[in-house]
Formats: sequence, C-alpha cells, structure tokens
Amino acid sequence: MATELTNRISGPVFVPGDSGYAPEIAAFNTAVVHTPDLVVGAESAADVVEAVRFARENGYAVSVQATGHTEAPVTSGLLVSTRRLDGVSIDPGRRTATIGAGTLWEPVVAAAAEHGLAPVTGSSTKVGVVGYLLGGGLGPLARSHGFSSDYLIELEAVTGEGELVEANVDHNPELFWALRGGKTGLGIVTKVRLRLVELSTLYAGSLFFDENNLDAALRAWVDWTAQADPLVTTSVAIVRFPPLDVVPEPFRGRLLLSLRFAYPGAVEEGARLAAPLRSAAPVYMDALGELPAAEVATIHNDPGQPSPALVSGMLLTHIDQEFASALLEQVGAGSDAPFVSVEIRHLGEATRRDAEGGSAVGGRAAGFTLALIAADPALFETAAPAATDRVVHSLQPWISAETNINFAGKLRSAEQFTSAWPPDMLARLTEVREEYDPDGVLALRA
Repeated sequence: MATELTNRISGPVFVPGDSGYAPEIAAFNTAVVHTPDLVVGAESAADVVEAVRFARENGYAVSVQATGHTEAPVTSGLLVSTRRLDGVSIDPGRRTATIGAGTLWEPVVAAAAEHGLAPVTGSSTKVGVVGYLLGGGLGPLARSHGFSSDYLIELEAVTGEGELVEANVDHNPELFWALRGGKTGLGIVTKVRLRLVELSTLYAGSLFFDENNLDAALRAWVDWTAQADPLVTTSVAIVRFPPLDVVPEPFRGRLLLSLRFAYPGAVEEGARLAAPLRSAAPVYMDALGELPAAEVATIHNDPGQPSPALVSGMLLTHIDQEFASALLEQVGAGSDAPFVSVEIRHLGEATRRDAEGGSAVGGRAAGFTLALIAADPALFETAAPAATDRVVHSLQPWISAETNINFAGKLRSAEQFTSAWPPDMLARLTEVREEYDPDGVLALRA
C-alpha cells in the first residue's frame, strides 16, 4: 500500500521501520510517541488531497500533525505531516499574513515586525500557527485583543471527502465558523490568512518573587485582577526550577512566582498600571519594561526545545482569596507538589467578545485558565495524576464546567473532550463535521 501511495503524491511516505519514520512524526512533547501505520510528508495541498482520498479508499483514519504540539498519541491509521507546508507572506497594505500550515509563529512575528505589525500570537513562538489557531488561542494579549482565532480571515483546508476548499465568510461559512475554535475532525488546514495589528512595542515582561514572598505576591495579584485595566493581560506561574546547569543561575533550584504583564501602550502608562504589582512584595527580579513586539515570547519564556510534559488544564469562573488559600495549600511554598509549573492566566474583556460572524471557540465566559504541568516522566502515571485530582477537588468551587480545547491538556475521557464547547456549540460542530466528513475519516484528537 505504501508503494501505491508513493506513486500518488510528491512528498515522502513512511512506514514503521523506515529511517525517516520517527523523525517525521516526533512530537514536541517527547512523552508522546506516535505509531501510525502510514505517514505522508505532504509537500503540497495536492498531496494532502491524495492522502485523504487514499485513506478513504483503504479504510484508514486520518490524523494530522504540523509542528508536533499535541498531548494525544496517534496509534494507528494514516498521519499527514504538514510541516513542509511552511512559508509566510506579509501584505503590509492590507495588514495580513498568509501562512503555510507547517509554520511556527516565530517567523510570522519576525516578518510582521519589519512593517510595524504583529500577529496576536500565543505565549510561545515555537508553537505552530495552525494547530494553535484551530483551538482559539490565548496569548499574552488576550484581554486587550481576544482569542487569536478571531483574526482569521480565510483558511484553505482538505475535507474528509478529499476536497480542497476555501473557508471564509462567503465560501463555506459554516466550516469557517467551525474552524475558528472547533480544532479537530473538520479538515486538514493547509494555509491560513490572518489579520495583523499595528504594534511595535509593549510595556511587558515579568516580575519574579521568591519563595518567602510568593504567598503575598499571589494574593495581591488575585485582588488586583478584580480591577485590572481592560488592556492589561497578566498571568502568574508558580515555578519549581530544577537544580540543573541549563537553568540560569538566578533561577536554578528555586521556587519562584513569575508574574507576567503585557500592556500594548505607552511605557509611562504601563509602569503606572504595573506599580501596585511591583509593590505587592519584595521583587526578586524585575524584568518588566519596554519590549519590542517581536520579543513577545520573552514575556512567558516558555521552553523552546522538545521535552516531556504532562499538562492538565481547566478554566476557572473566578478567583478570590479563598481560592488562593486552597491553591497555596496544594502547590505553594512547603508543598511537595510534583508540578514544575502551576499557571493561572487572567481572561475577560476582549476574550468575551466573539469574532464577527461568530466562532466555535469554547470558554469565552471563563475568567481565568489554570494549568498544572509535570515534567518528570517517572511521575506521569502515578504521582502527577493523583496530585492533579487533589488540586481539582480542592478548587472545585472555582472550576468552570466548560473548558477550551487548547487548554484542556491531556484528555482523560470523551466527556472532557466534549466539555471544550457549550452544548449548543458542540451540536453545531457535530453537524459541520458530519457535512464535511460524513464518513468520519478524520480522527477526532486534540
């Protein structure tokens, strides 16, 4: 069968045992190991079309991977790798970017910055554009600019019937609605066109508080968020930095609270808005100031190299001091929590406003995100899930019934997958999936 498929496409085809098989499908999360029956390294949209048609003819389920940011292993079927479909084209007059499906955010940010423009990106520019956008996308500018998928203008995708289509407000509008947040089972996206914003500098960065001041800084931030400026997006992360040489010496082996801040405006106003956070407790390290928009990834400083991770994510309706107490008891100073990072992001304002024409983004009503991240594979099957269950139990009064598919982490059940959208939105998504993939060729996976 591999020979037949090879004759139909221009890109490489791999089967288990081939020398190129493992590198082609390696995930950014090294704890995720894919083992599909066939792999297609698509070099064009036409290759994707032929791969899907071949799968339909031969009874394979089709999965897709662009840059490898996934929590779900592919254990059978045909996997389409779109990482060769890269490339960025900026139209500064229209303030748009046309981006191939295999492209990371990093070159998009750099190309847009040459024109004083910026994409509304995520916290890491080492993440693939398309996979991120299909789930909505919440980044350092979430409160000021909303979900990243709200800036999608058009997508090119291969449906489950093996047809290459355009999806925008005029062509296949239901598919366009669904692809802006519906994530999976809708089509294999090969290209997107995205609206950019005028932005050259931010007042942004991080404040770090040491273990002795972690409690006070977190509690001050919790109170501060209740009156936060609509244009300011903040987050906090309780980080247990390992005692390794690769970790910068000021952080090595320490438990710190990283408080991230982003304001897309003047330095003076940004400093004024950040002042209450600076004075919340003695600051261990101050890395907050004027920042070129091209350096947006330094706000969170997410890992840039592949590594193992177990992520459990959820949305929160609100937070208060009782929440802070419950969280600190589980993961704060003096605890033995197995998480390298526990992160909370502040939402609201622009994230609550839907895109023009509507979208399938779940979680717009939430006030915050919560992510529990373990990094030691020895803990992934026992200690980390058990600790996650304890945290979830203690925070139940604040946890939203609705999640967001990009922030759900490793899904433990079908119910957790479906909770990524409110019931009426899920029903509409199901109808769109049935229309564009009536035989269920495209695997449902996050």
